[in-house]
Amino acid sequence: MSNNNPTQKPEWQALLDHKNAHADLNINTLFKEDSKRFSEFSTSIDGLLCDYSKNLVTFETIDLLFKLASASDLEARRTAMFAGESINETENRAVLHTALRDPDTRDLEVEGENIFPFIHTVLQRLLALKKDLQTGAFTGHTGKKIDTIVNIGIGGSHLGPNLAVEALHPFDQGYFDFHFVSNIDGADLTKTLTRINPETTLFIVASKSFSTLETMQNAISAKEWMIGKLGDESCIARHFVAVSTNEQAVKNFGIDTEYMFPFKNWVGGRYSLWSPIGLPILLSIGHDNFRRFLDGAYAMDTHFKTAPLRKNIPVILGLLGVWYRNFWNAQGHAILPYSQDLDQLPNYLQQLDMESNGKSVDRDGNLITDYETAPIIFGQPGTNSQHAFMQMMHQGTTLIPSDFIGFVKPQNNYQNHQTILLNNMLAQTQALMQGRTPEETSAPERTYQGNHPSTTLLFDTLDPFSLGMLLALYEHKIFVQGVIWNINSFDQFGVELGKEMAHMIERGENPNMDGSTDGLLQAIHAKSKV
Repeated sequence: MSNNNPTQKPEWQALLDHKNAHADLNINTLFKEDSKRFSEFSTSIDGLLCDYSKNLVTFETIDLLFKLASASDLEARRTAMFAGESINETENRAVLHTALRDPDTRDLEVEGENIFPFIHTVLQRLLALKKDLQTGAFTGHTGKKIDTIVNIGIGGSHLGPNLAVEALHPFDQGYFDFHFVSNIDGADLTKTLTRINPETTLFIVASKSFSTLETMQNAISAKEWMIGKLGDESCIARHFVAVSTNEQAVKNFGIDTEYMFPFKNWVGGRYSLWSPIGLPILLSIGHDNFRRFLDGAYAMDTHFKTAPLRKNIPVILGLLGVWYRNFWNAQGHAILPYSQDLDQLPNYLQQLDMESNGKSVDRDGNLITDYETAPIIFGQPGTNSQHAFMQMMHQGTTLIPSDFIGFVKPQNNYQNHQTILLNNMLAQTQALMQGRTPEETSAPERTYQGNHPSTTLLFDTLDPFSLGMLLALYEHKIFVQGVIWNINSFDQFGVELGKEMAHMIERGENPNMDGSTDGLLQAIHAKSKV
């Protein structure tokens, strides 16, 4: 096996030497020494201002990080991804979720097929369904118009659509109510079924293989509920559609394959909200706004492909993440959207980041033993986060870099609320950086160490375009870090073992059953009989 261990690169060692020589680096001091630091360490594109001046970096730090990126062949890997090369080596797949938001009609061949006609054909079919649902050309089994959409999925088939529908609710066209079911816990499905009318509900079963255990069990239970309510098995064809590629399984379920919407294996699950998985988003905000959503992501794609590294926001954020994870031993990273509409963003980015880069084997098949990969992603909207875990960020013993995400103009009539919200966001970044010395307070418990790094992403407003930009920004940031760490960011074999063992336990075929698991299983059986 070859060895592309990043720690063996001279550029990595140079960064390590730089960190050791600047272990006492202080952000406050950096601002005092450079009155232009804000303008020198910030960049803007298309209504987004990225301020990374409140980070533990100097010009030399940034130069060394860019040298590491170049030594890691970042630009070549980026070109290979957009060109449709099989950069997902373990599964021999291209990685082309970016093509789903590309408005161009140029040729791009994958395995001998120009992918754009397929993308545009499926999108037109989705638009046709949307039109038929809105006009009543597609009705429920009893002839009543559909007014409720229930998305059944898990992971990327749930987190992305749920996030976007919630985040963009001011742009909802008002045709449908939306519900999302993901957990195999029956409470999740029960809560939804008690709130909907079977005659006017359409279920979207989102499973590429149409075999995902949690999704299919929820779909089967929803199917049984629907038949029980309407009394005719043929009703399924008027109340279920599928986002899948398994035509036979979809047909066996009772769904009309005219309403099966496929996507290709070069779209990974956690990158799939741009595909037919995003059907709930399209149904909510309509075609024009959905196109704006795709356009925002495409604008970030173009920026990532063409902007010089020193002005390239995904590259900068990715390299900052490497700097803290590998040279400052930062184990976590906080995502702090100052927008209640982005309540689901930290959950979405947990999967996107930790499933992509939570790896301990590199692209060459070597076990990673001498450097760290993905950080622990967590967060919640401000100002709620200020009354929860931010105590630890201010006065705890762990360095936690953070991203603050704000919007100048609200999508509501409460500008005074927005002013208070943004003032809080700015105050938190300032407090994390400046702290409060013992000399400034008489009580040691009121001191703040300060010098905690943060990056601020400031948008004009939260709309389809800016949300598309934001999500694509994080996709590319994660890609950058995967390249530096020499890992495949696009497989997820770590999710399989637990699934396999769950199947074995269900079948009573677990040859490696340990004493604890066996004891717990016996206790469950005993308690279930009481």
